[in-house]
Amino acid sequence: MRRIELLAYPEVQLLDVSGPLQVFASANDFRTQAGEPAPYEVAVVAASPRIRTSAGLVLEAAALPAHGLEIDTLIVPGGWGVNAACEDPQLVRWVIGRSRDATRTASVCSGAMLLAEAGLLDGRRAVTHWGRCAEFARRFPAVSLEPDPIFIRDGNVWTSAGVTAGIDLALSLVEADLGRHMALAVARELVVFLKRPGGQAQFSQTLKLQEGDGRFDRLHGWILENLAGDLSLAQLADHANMSPRSFSRHYRDATGRTPARAIEEIRIEAARRMLERGLTVNQTARRCGFGSEETMRRGFLRVLGANPRDYRERF
Repeated sequence: MRRIELLAYPEVQLLDVSGPLQVFASANDFRTQAGEPAPYEVAVVAASPRIRTSAGLVLEAAALPAHGLEIDTLIVPGGWGVNAACEDPQLVRWVIGRSRDATRTASVCSGAMLLAEAGLLDGRRAVTHWGRCAEFARRFPAVSLEPDPIFIRDGNVWTSAGVTAGIDLALSLVEADLGRHMALAVARELVVFLKRPGGQAQFSQTLKLQEGDGRFDRLHGWILENLAGDLSLAQLADHANMSPRSFSRHYRDATGRTPARAIEEIRIEAARRMLERGLTVNQTARRCGFGSEETMRRGFLRVLGANPRDYRERF
């Protein structure tokens, strides 16, 4: 039997805990119903016996186990309370020690911040919730952060993207332990993908241009009103009253993107909204200035990891 410990702390995200917990519980159910021993012993552990989650639901938790007892997996969820958890030196030390006892260590959502605070992600690839990637990158430059994957495995450390991605992570752990057939059975039981198509960018706000210094806000408004028009570098520079060379340099300094990449992101953001409202792929491609469905498809796959037709059906 594999022992799995899910760490809880005040203001933890409820679904970060309950999602993986249910995956392992369902795997246990399938095995016991078949007359076989349950494969997992799962415990929610915390420094206090009662933990209030960010959703308001109170969890009853077991005490933090002492170091030295070997376990299979330590899972650290995220949530609004993770910043306070990172500032708790006793909890950080416990995570470091318990990770040494574990065959593998994992995080869900912003729980990656607690692993990073403990130094467990230094030099590793990792992912966290899309909305906290910029903060994470500033705080933990020694980590190779990748903002889009649903989850990443780097050696014996696993990290996952936002909230429900913890279910994807847990399903992958079950697949590694018990095989694809069991993981697929659990996914069907929970009515989720075994391997979700696309990355977390499809669920996040891709248009982040307003995070710059504001110099080009009026230009961005004009672009949105002229998506099907001429948005060449020369035209953009003319509208900004700059030379093309000067515009390219200043624009990249202000937004962190080339003009061409920004135009693609703006068009894809607008196309997402049109597809969500029910417009066809062909109508959307024309209105957003892609020129063809194939050009839009390539852009969607590059930025969102999903093609427009799948995106339209999903959302």
